[in-house]
Amino acid sequence: MKNALLIATACLLGLLATTGASLPYPILPPLFVNGSADGLTNFLGLPPKLLFAVALMVNPIGLLIGTAVLGSLSDRFGRRPLLLWTAAGAAIGHVLTAWALSVHSYPLFLAARFATGLLEGQGAIVRAMLADHLEGSLRNHAMSWLNGCFTLGWLFGPLLAGLTIGFGITVPFYIAAAALLLGTVLVAITLRRETVAHGPGWWAVARERHAFNLLRHDGLRMLFIVQLAYTCGVTAFYEFYPLWLVEVGRYDTRAISLVNVGMCGLMSFTAVFAGRQNRDDPLRRAAFLATGVALAIASLGTGQLWIGLAGIMLFGLPHACYNAVIQVWAADRFGGHGQGAVMGLLSTTFCLANILMAAAGAVLTLFDTRLVLVAGALLTAWAAFRMREWSRVPVLE
Repeated sequence: MKNALLIATACLLGLLATTGASLPYPILPPLFVNGSADGLTNFLGLPPKLLFAVALMVNPIGLLIGTAVLGSLSDRFGRRPLLLWTAAGAAIGHVLTAWALSVHSYPLFLAARFATGLLEGQGAIVRAMLADHLEGSLRNHAMSWLNGCFTLGWLFGPLLAGLTIGFGITVPFYIAAAALLLGTVLVAITLRRETVAHGPGWWAVARERHAFNLLRHDGLRMLFIVQLAYTCGVTAFYEFYPLWLVEVGRYDTRAISLVNVGMCGLMSFTAVFAGRQNRDDPLRRAAFLATGVALAIASLGTGQLWIGLAGIMLFGLPHACYNAVIQVWAADRFGGHGQGAVMGLLSTTFCLANILMAAAGAVLTLFDTRLVLVAGALLTAWAAFRMREWSRVPVLE
């Protein structure tokens, strides 16, 4: 019963975190491409596509900082207090985002999205919590279920936006804030208070024990490089396939949400079963799955709507399996460095990829949106090749 409650709490937090993060994805492309010019979409007279790319980039910048330090902070000060503060703070961030949209303030929107991202970097804490308390096949399954809930958030967020945007553009963000406050209450009820030993303060921990310190170790540095290339492709896909749908298929927010429901629904279903034990070499299996992801992303480069839609739908199958394989492998191989820090490194890599591809997209989409998607596919294909090579040599610690 104790393990079941722990897993349920972790899955709920994962669902709520990504629900809020994914809300703007179907809202922003039509707003910046087809919306009226105002203080939000025509700030300082800059091109709307450039403003759109920056709006995508600022939340991952916050996530990058949060995921780099929150996992290590939870290693030092405990999982419970960090989860309480971050969930409540992210709820406030969504309220500020809604306010920024209502007053058409681009600077306030950026500030709110940055703060929300900073506090939604709690995914590393949740993963570390499971890695701390579970072992063997149960940990594998729990990680897969958690990944499924993170993925389900990417489905539920856009779906929530599509279903409620008719009541006002701010409504989805207020609902996300209420859900996070509910999550805060459940954390307070279900997780026990932890005894914190004396040691360095939070600033010293954030400065000296952040996830990037792990890059001093050869094996973790290689994991970071390969994972960064892989996630650059994934984040290019996540960030720009909605814009691709607007340009190629003339889709609006609701239509984008429906496509996202299909993709993430299949991905979530796959993630539930992706943690099954397998005798194959994990890195070799991850390389095969990454190849499938690269092909799915590359399908959008054709510029053909139905080919791209097929790629969008099929993307989730190999990606869900890849996440389950690489996270469990990293927890088993590098857990001695601190599960919070290791999971933080994986999450931080994803955030850094978001920033890099949003920045690249700010330039490439001015020419053709397909360019950033093809670039992402090539990076993911390189990651697949490198993992295949890595599987042939002993893994460094």
